[in-house]
Amino acid sequence: MASIACWLVSSLERVFPTTRARTQQRLEVVAARGETISFQVAVANLHTQEATVGLALEPPAGVSARVRRVGFVPMRHFNTQTEEDELDGCGFIPGYVPDPLWPSSETMIGPFETGAFWVNLTVAQDNAPGTLEVPIQVLAGDEAIPLQLNVLVGELVLQPRRGFPVTHWFYADALCDWYGVEPFDERFWKVVQPYMRDLVEHHSNSQYVPIFTPPTDGVKRPTQLLGVMMTRNGKYAFDFNAVRRWVRLAQRSGATFFEWTHLFTQWGAKNALRIYRSNADDQSLFWPPETEATSETYRTFLSQFLPAFYDFLQSEDLLEDSLFHLSDEPHGEEHLANYRKARAMLRELAPWMRVADALSDIRYGREGLTDIPIPSINTANEYSKEGIPAWTYYCCGPRGRYLNRFMDTPLPKIRMNGWLFYALGAEGFLHWGYNYWFKSQTRTLIDPFTEQAGAAWPGLAYGDTFVVYPGPDGPLDSIRWEVFAESLQDYALLQSAGVQRGDPRLAALRDYNDFPKNAAWINQLRAELIGIRR
Repeated sequence: MASIACWLVSSLERVFPTTRARTQQRLEVVAARGETISFQVAVANLHTQEATVGLALEPPAGVSARVRRVGFVPMRHFNTQTEEDELDGCGFIPGYVPDPLWPSSETMIGPFETGAFWVNLTVAQDNAPGTLEVPIQVLAGDEAIPLQLNVLVGELVLQPRRGFPVTHWFYADALCDWYGVEPFDERFWKVVQPYMRDLVEHHSNSQYVPIFTPPTDGVKRPTQLLGVMMTRNGKYAFDFNAVRRWVRLAQRSGATFFEWTHLFTQWGAKNALRIYRSNADDQSLFWPPETEATSETYRTFLSQFLPAFYDFLQSEDLLEDSLFHLSDEPHGEEHLANYRKARAMLRELAPWMRVADALSDIRYGREGLTDIPIPSINTANEYSKEGIPAWTYYCCGPRGRYLNRFMDTPLPKIRMNGWLFYALGAEGFLHWGYNYWFKSQTRTLIDPFTEQAGAAWPGLAYGDTFVVYPGPDGPLDSIRWEVFAESLQDYALLQSAGVQRGDPRLAALRDYNDFPKNAAWINQLRAELIGIRR
């Protein structure tokens, strides 16, 4: 009797530690030329002893391969407000969930457990259409079990995505705390670069720039790139050297779009930003934290900073590729009044500034208070109906039948992100949680390998606060992050195939809570667009 069983699995299905063994020895996937696709190799240990298992594959000419071991993390509860048929992991959660991807082609599997490998294959743009055979071997002791993957390569050549910025909030303080470096010493720059590169590799083409300490998610550890000094005559002086270094490092990593820190406090633009003399001293503020947003004190600062900022943006040729924020998620009458006043001040001091904010109240769009509204996906349709161009976002919610990418969101549903952004006419996408490894609203670092909801479930959902784990040499991608990236690749596929937004083939994509949520729909349309005739 064999000591292990192994089989091939789509990348749109999670393999849990107690997933039962199957017998699928062959798998067929489709790919455009220039596209990266993924699949999994699952292995069940049928023995009473541990099994050390390795994976070997031989990609054909014109195909590069990357193999990673699927890791498991504990998930204590399902996320709330979601119907059972919209959840993945029924029968497995509470329990261990597959999510982090470790850079290894070998794993140890306990008795009567199941493990998996995640494999990415990238097909060269100049590869000829046809069927590529990828022999695979699962190695366990003296056993070598063969499996067969066939990649059907179509005529279509995938082109880079155009005109759709994707941005994720990037937490420099989390990198400092986890890796034990100071902002922004020489060791920090070595830590940050792999994370910048990872964003671009996952088709998030924008880089967040903490020119000031972000005023979101609580009072944060100072991580202010801009040097600010007070001169003898009472004027402010600015040092952009660290800002320039950050931007240029991001550009070398592939970023083409830049998102800048909010200029007023979160949830209502009530107060001025916290500006520090020194990142090493969180008491080195130029004014008290309760200073009002449109006070003369802050107005004086902005009247000097904003012209200097404009000159910097012009000198670095960044102005047309930048996104500026006023205040995050304003809501209610008081917030609207504060926002109006702050926006009026910015319009006076910086008429060149295009403001974009995550907000959902349609009045911000109707009044033109925000140049680029970013409504939640559950209100994006209101903006669309009134002809107001907008990006979109989601965070803690919406849940239920809405699109999202939590740890219990079915992977085919996560894969629909790019399709929906395209079909529903979103002009960009923003998400707050790239690497937020803190207890919510605090400076207390968590262990992302044991807590994935900012210690704030059910308010925050498991899988909401970050999509990468901190590895020893840089980010460890999550399965959710991989599938989301492939959804953005599907966006590029639609563009490359010349599909119009009103195309009948996209008619099933009616809203962010009304769309196909199965792998069959995705696979069938992908094959058609790529030019595969079965």
